[in-house]
Amino acid sequence: MNNINRLSIIHLDLDAFFASVEQRDNPIYRGKPLIVGGISGANGKSNRGVVCAASYEARKYGVHAGMPIWEARQKCHKGIFIPSQMNKYLEASKKFFQICSTYTPLIEPLSIDELFLDVSGCESL
Repeated sequence: MNNINRLSIIHLDLDAFFASVEQRDNPIYRGKPLIVGGISGANGKSNRGVVCAASYEARKYGVHAGMPIWEARQKCHKGIFIPSQMNKYLEASKKFFQICSTYTPLIEPLSIDELFLDVSGCESL
């Protein structure tokens, strides 16, 4: 088989994306258990909603995306709980996808933080 017939596909999944964006933008969150989710209520202390993303520090306590906020609060007492800011994550995603498009125009987005890149024929770049 020659190189012309081989596909080279890269799968990128930006793990803990929402939490990572928050830690990038807010140094006080770095190195701390950060939980981004559907926090509601006037004081942000409501137990309704689910975790959208958990930093690696929060994951050490067993917190993960999709978990009810009340359960995350029980597992991670020292966690920092913040509401999601979708516009911020969409903008970060857009910038990341733009960077990827400088390597190949063949991009297949799967979600806000996941995509495939077809880099076939780019081996010599």
